[in-house]
Amino acid sequence: MPVAVNLAFSGDQHEHLKAFLFPGDNKEAVALLLCGRRDGDRRHRLTVREIHEIPYEYCLKRTTTLVTWSPDYIDGFLERAASEGLSVIKVHSHPNGYAAFSKTDDDGDRRLLPMIRGWVEADAIHGSAVMLPDGQMFGRVLRGKEFEPIDCISVAGDDLHFWYANMGKGAVPSFAASHAQAFADGTIERLQRLSVAIIGASGTGSPTVEQFMRLGVGEIVNVDPDVMEDRNVNRILNSTMTDAEQGHAKVDVLADAVKRVGLGTRIIPIKKNLWDPEVVRAVAQCDIVFGCMDSIDGRYLLNAISTFYNIPYFDIGIRLVAGDKGRIREVCGTVNYLRPGRSSLMSRGLFTMQDVAAAGLARNDSDAHDRQVKDGYIRGVQGRRPAVISVNMFGSSLAVNEFLARLHPFREEPNSEHAAVTFSLASMELISEPEEGICPILSRSVGRGDQVPFLGLMELAERRRA
Repeated sequence: MPVAVNLAFSGDQHEHLKAFLFPGDNKEAVALLLCGRRDGDRRHRLTVREIHEIPYEYCLKRTTTLVTWSPDYIDGFLERAASEGLSVIKVHSHPNGYAAFSKTDDDGDRRLLPMIRGWVEADAIHGSAVMLPDGQMFGRVLRGKEFEPIDCISVAGDDLHFWYANMGKGAVPSFAASHAQAFADGTIERLQRLSVAIIGASGTGSPTVEQFMRLGVGEIVNVDPDVMEDRNVNRILNSTMTDAEQGHAKVDVLADAVKRVGLGTRIIPIKKNLWDPEVVRAVAQCDIVFGCMDSIDGRYLLNAISTFYNIPYFDIGIRLVAGDKGRIREVCGTVNYLRPGRSSLMSRGLFTMQDVAAAGLARNDSDAHDRQVKDGYIRGVQGRRPAVISVNMFGSSLAVNEFLARLHPFREEPNSEHAAVTFSLASMELISEPEEGICPILSRSVGRGDQVPFLGLMELAERRRA
């Protein structure tokens, strides 16, 4: 059975497309999307890479219910798609708000999509989509001779949008009835259909898994290479000293707990380092990414995955500084929300690419890293920080509520004002900072999808088997 197809936009791409498709003249307009891909085993993700508008004046006819244009105009775009193996999605508007494909749409797609498939030739999926005046979208792809619905069209903007085929068909489970009172049935259904990657299974990862499981999220992909130690039991929910004594994998401990609770969440535990091509493949198929780790190179990699695959990324950072004689100097943390194509953890000043390189060296060659620290080439290296479950759970809860505020906006201010939320329990403050700037390093990679090597990083190059 073919896997479901998702189409993923960045927030800026969706806003740009909406402005073009609805110029205010109440007539249909049309554009072509060139998309990268993540050909997954769980879902096939199309990532919008470029938007090519067909100018209004180049259209042969534009009315409230029809738009036609000369196929000759798109030859150059199809050549690009063919040379790079990209998927092509035609998008047009329905200014009258008709929320289905019309007979005219059917006839046009039966002519256009086979022509695109024959031109591009690569093993790529092509399709069409419709945007309504409020920005909502639905679509379909051509498989064989038949149309199949795009399962989900997502937008990773200040607000998070997930438009599913056949929305409203599922019942709210009994355990989620109180959630539905706060967030409405549509939000509950979206949670049930989401796939959330949680990278880390310890301090903040454990309570994040717990919350999403009890919110009724459909699928969790949990990544962590480590096994339990006795020092972990004080902050990993549902863990025991027996788990530590027997060296159980952290992800397996959390997965067993999720299965025991039995609320319907599917959990995929992956006991591997994030810097593994197999892990990148799994994470890149998800709808949301939560970073629950403190390694600099890992956080950089998640930021890159988010950008290449148009996935919203929530990064949780906790800082607890203990002074002499048990005195606590600071208890704080920050939840950074990263939109593909906007600012990054680097442009926000959390670390530099030199820090990323140093962290990579420490992971791959600890002796060389130690020599460079001793010789003064690497500065600012810190030892293990203290961890307290109450602080970790506070930061995790803040991050999950940040996600919910974007899935179902409820704040008095727009979500753009809360790109980074910092808490300090020492000064009892909660401070929000707005989205500002664009990352010069990652912004050119929005929606690129699968590359060889993954993310353009040689460390993720896969060695051919003899």
